[in-house]
Order: sequence, then structure tokens, then C-alpha cells
Amino acid sequence: YLFDFTTFPFFFLSLKLEKKTKGTPEKQICQVVLDHFEKQYTTELGAAWSSVRDVLTSPWCWQHAVLLNRFSQCPGLESSLAVQGYHPAFPAALPYLPAAFRCYIRRAPGRFPAQKHQAGKLKEYYLLNAASLLPVLALEVKDGEDVLDLCAAPGGKSIAILQCACPGHFHCNEYDDLRSRWLERTIESFIPDPLINLIMVSKLDGRQIGHLKPGLYDKVLVDAPCSNDRSWLFSGDPQQAVLRLMQRKELSSLQFQLLRSAIKALRPGGSLVYSTCTLSRAENSDVISLILDSCRNVIPVDISEMAKGVSQEFTFFSGTRQHELLVLPEKGRAWGPMYIAKLKKIAST
Repeated sequence: YLFDFTTFPFFFLSLKLEKKTKGTPEKQICQVVLDHFEKQYTTELGAAWSSVRDVLTSPWCWQHAVLLNRFSQCPGLESSLAVQGYHPAFPAALPYLPAAFRCYIRRAPGRFPAQKHQAGKLKEYYLLNAASLLPVLALEVKDGEDVLDLCAAPGGKSIAILQCACPGHFHCNEYDDLRSRWLERTIESFIPDPLINLIMVSKLDGRQIGHLKPGLYDKVLVDAPCSNDRSWLFSGDPQQAVLRLMQRKELSSLQFQLLRSAIKALRPGGSLVYSTCTLSRAENSDVISLILDSCRNVIPVDISEMAKGVSQEFTFFSGTRQHELLVLPEKGRAWGPMYIAKLKKIAST
């Protein structure tokens, strides 16, 4: 539904949200996945895993951020959000926070009403996990830069990049056909026609883009396919869950290849951000360590200042290095999991 927030009474909206929450069937936890996570993450996260597990297995305590669309005017939306307890997610003191980038969160669980796609009408906001915006802020895109979003579907981070700046050229890639159509629909829902003309959507194998387009981009985002901890815990089919866990070991190889391709696609002096929505060390720190060991033309970039700037709203795992962050969900700050690492390409010697 699309709401006119200047006239729609707040308490009716609250009633609608309450009814929707009460009518939602309870998700069932997949025990085989939980058992696997229990063993792995107790080892990797130590005492932190207990509180993280409590959030991941309790969808009723999950939170959703509201990212406003700067290309769609909606009078009264921000005041309506304020009435419902929302506040800006990111402080002005961050190293990189464009004025047009506006995102709201609240400590209480629940979800703001989603907006349906309507041809020819731009949506006013995008609902997402607030931690998924940290890779975009770490990327620090500026007007006129050439940008590649290597694994772009469903499009939330692409939309967030365009809230920050107007790239000279923006290449959004998604290999999977169904997800690529989802990406195109998202872009159509949020971005006006003149700007859409600057966006190229492709369905290339991300592992080949570096070879096909070497040294073309100032900034590259690699939001890699990963073992999505939140959704995997609620796998409806136990057999599918077992298959996923077996295939999980192959993901780090794919992620490494995507990163190698991204580095080839970068110009010297350009930077990339790698992100996943898993807690798994094999898909996070281990992949970045392997890249740094094998690629002599990239160096790590310190993103600890960004972490300090958002520490009031996000909980970070203490066992990471300065060029990486791992967001841990906890009650009242149920953002993540989200891993972020930043690298810079230097001139080859």
C-alpha cells in the first residue's frame, strides 16, 4: 500500500502493523542448520555467539531501517517516522555521510509498511537491514566516479549508492537471471529516467568482469553470494538445508574469484569494499587474508573511524583488524550479521 503520511492517522497505521504482525505465521527454525552454527560460531565468536543466536532465532525482535529516496518527495514522511520513534541511523560525524543520505531506525522491533511497485511512480523509501548500508558508506562514492556493483541484486545497495552520489557511470551486475530481473525492477522503482540512462545492468559472470573490463572503475562493491545466516536458519526443507551446508565449503572459492575479478576491474588508486551477510570466518576474514597474501597490488584500508562513529547503534565483534568490521546482532540493535572489508589498488610494480 502507498500511504499519504500527511493525512493518514498514526494510530490507524499502528493498528495495521499490529494486525499484520499478529497474523504472520511463525517461522520454524531448521535444527540441522542451528546445530551446525552452534558448533562453528561457538568456536569462532566465543561468548558473543549466545546473544547473537538469541536474536537470529527470534524474528519477532528483528528491526528494519527506512532509507529515504532522495528522488521522490514525500511531505510529512520524516515527521511521521519521528512520531513512531524513529531517529537518524547515522551521525553527522561520520567520515563519509552525504547530506542527501537519510536513513531512520528505532530500537523497537517491527516493520514500517512496504510500498508496492507501481509503473511510472517512484517509491519513497526502501526497507532494509541498517547494517547493509555500512558497505556503501565505506565505499565513499563521489559524484562522477565510475562504479561497479558486482553482485547487485536485489538492488538495495545500488539504490543506497545513488542516494550518496551521482556516478559518471554505474554498472550493476547480477549473474542470476531471476535476481537480475528483481534488480531491474528495484532500480525502476527508485530511480528517475534521466539517471537510469547512466546505469548499465548486465548479467555477466562476476568472475569474468575483471578480464572483460580491466581497470575501468574507481570504486567496486563486492556484496558476495554467501551463506545467509538469517535465512538459512529458517530453511523450510531440511534436505535443502543439508545440501546448502555441504555446498557452503565452496563459497569461499567463489568469493575469492569474485574479488580477484573486482581487483582487475579497478583502476590503480581505486578502492573496493567486500561484504557478506554471514558470520562465517571462512567467508569473511579468511577470504580477505588470502587476497592480501596473493595480490601484491592491493593494500588494506582502515575503516575503524566509521565503526567508532556508528558504535551507538551497531555492535561489532572485537576480533577483527582495522580494515574489517563484523556487525553482530543483539536485542535492541538487531542489525547484521554483516561483514565489511575495504581494500585499495596500488600501481603494479
